[in-house]
Amino acid sequence: MKRDNMEKSTMYENVIQPGDNPDLTKERKSASFNLWKMQCFVHEGEDVVRRRKEILDFVQKTREFDDPIPAEFLSREEIVDRGARKAKAMTDNADAIDGSDFFGEGLYFQSLVIGRELHSMSLHYGMFLPTIQGQTDDDQMDEWMGPTVGRAILGTFAQTEMGHGSNLTKLETTATYDPKTEEFVLHTPTLTATKWWPGGLGKSANVAVVMAQLYTNGVNKARGPHPFFVPLRDPETHMPMKGVTLGDIGPKFGINSNDNGFLIFDHYRIPRRNMFMRFSKVLPDGTYVAPPHAKLGFGTMVFVRSIMIKDQATQLGAAAVIGIRYSAVRRQGEINEGAGEVQVIDYRTQQFRLLPQLARAFAFLFAAYEIKTLYMLVTEQIGDGNMDVLPELHAVSSGLKSVVSWETAQGIEQLRLACGGHGYSRASAFPDIYTYAVGGCTYEGENIVMLLQVARQDSGKSRIRSWRESTDEDIIHDFEAVARRMIFASYDRLKNFEKTMTKKEAWNKCSIDLCKTARMHVKLYLVKVFLRRVSTCEDAACKKVMHTLAKLYAFDLISGAAGYFMKGGFMSEKQSENVQSDLYEMLEVLRPESVALADSWDMSDLELRSVLGRRDGNVYPALLEWAKKSQLNRTEVLPTFAKYLGPMMKEGRSNL
Repeated sequence: MKRDNMEKSTMYENVIQPGDNPDLTKERKSASFNLWKMQCFVHEGEDVVRRRKEILDFVQKTREFDDPIPAEFLSREEIVDRGARKAKAMTDNADAIDGSDFFGEGLYFQSLVIGRELHSMSLHYGMFLPTIQGQTDDDQMDEWMGPTVGRAILGTFAQTEMGHGSNLTKLETTATYDPKTEEFVLHTPTLTATKWWPGGLGKSANVAVVMAQLYTNGVNKARGPHPFFVPLRDPETHMPMKGVTLGDIGPKFGINSNDNGFLIFDHYRIPRRNMFMRFSKVLPDGTYVAPPHAKLGFGTMVFVRSIMIKDQATQLGAAAVIGIRYSAVRRQGEINEGAGEVQVIDYRTQQFRLLPQLARAFAFLFAAYEIKTLYMLVTEQIGDGNMDVLPELHAVSSGLKSVVSWETAQGIEQLRLACGGHGYSRASAFPDIYTYAVGGCTYEGENIVMLLQVARQDSGKSRIRSWRESTDEDIIHDFEAVARRMIFASYDRLKNFEKTMTKKEAWNKCSIDLCKTARMHVKLYLVKVFLRRVSTCEDAACKKVMHTLAKLYAFDLISGAAGYFMKGGFMSEKQSENVQSDLYEMLEVLRPESVALADSWDMSDLELRSVLGRRDGNVYPALLEWAKKSQLNRTEVLPTFAKYLGPMMKEGRSNL
């Protein structure tokens, strides 16, 4: 058997099995492309897809990762306990993956083991360790890296305060250098200076990277926020150090397995060498040595945003997989009277809800690959003393973080609505996907603030005719032209305001326009990345389908921003109408490919954790089995009957 046929047979054997829902099987067989080749394209190579299977097999065979009770039915205390247990088991078995590949194997391994819950060690690996790697000098690296990697300490990253998040320059926690003792004195001078939100800070971590305003040599003006390595709890008793008050901030909208915490310092002293000194330094006499570039201290935040884009893309992808699979097995209503109920995916309105979100998920995933490459390039260049690309990385990561997290949250909600009433149940996974993903709109930088950071950065007429005739260059030309017009208009408005007010007041006046302009620039970037990525696909059938999906993404964006494209006569009314009709035509073309495109994400049932999105499509019996596991079903009669409801009904009967 030829290798291609063997690969295709093997992959479809895993996806199509006896006993599957026949509608889902029919959909899978209708695809025009080879699923294996599409999965390899989506995940950047055969080796990656094979490694995903190997990691999945390992997790499924490792009993330490099992859940006796589904996570949905656990209390807050139980879900925190589960997270800590699995975090330890996961790191005990870290040899199963390439630990240096957190972007790929690390995120995937964690999603299989823990799901859409963070845990007590999330920030230890996601922010604390990268800070050790990126911000220490050689001696600090030797001292702190071993305990960090060896789990001898458990760290977190304490930056956000109760009164300040995105505006890092106004953080209130102070670190004042005392040259007599060669120590920094950490202090929380106000209530709003209380560190608030760091994951694992509440009850788990015993050390933190703390961002604090640096004061040296008696100078009243702070030198800006700097990172410090700060012990918080006794390594033996786990009790807070004297001068440190901390605890859990309570239940949240989601991700309640993570003990997000608060932290207060009362003139707490740490050694001078506990300031991270790869870039900035304080000498024994208090002399301050500034970093070569102002943004170098924020490398950890940029790293986290890079990871977030991949994570958000995966969550939207999961929601799209669930919505598409369920829409293929759910039958509701008749299109032709007497012909029987149809699959809801046959409704054009359903396709319009599903497929643009699937396209967005792919666009975000491909952007995540590019931002990862850019991050690695910048990291390498910084090591060589070259800061040229750092501002670009900061701007791109800020803009993508903002647009991707916002549109992911909106997309997940649309996909939930597409699943009707069942989408409201936690069995669908939509509530967990949404509450997990929506946090990305605010943590590591509130979205509007992120967009305003991006905004600190001759078109002719529209070239778009029909989706079949428009080239990639035509599409990019139109997005570039509109983005350029928007930024010129925003700039002119800003300068007019600056004639009568301060620059900060003018910036505030123009902030809405600047945000809209920044969003358009990010969308231009996403369209470019999607089309560029598709052009590299080597299989003709996969390339054709994915290219149509990329054009659907671009045309959907144009449709949603028609006012900007038609402004000044750039795009005619007829062209705008054609964009809309082309959207509908592309939905029809992609309809038979939709389930296989969902399968190309290569998401197992363990990764999806959704009854509605299960591989075999046997949703209804699985829903009933899931419901039977509810903790309320452990007994036929709840105590509430004897305490409240029974006496109430008895009294009601006696009054009849």
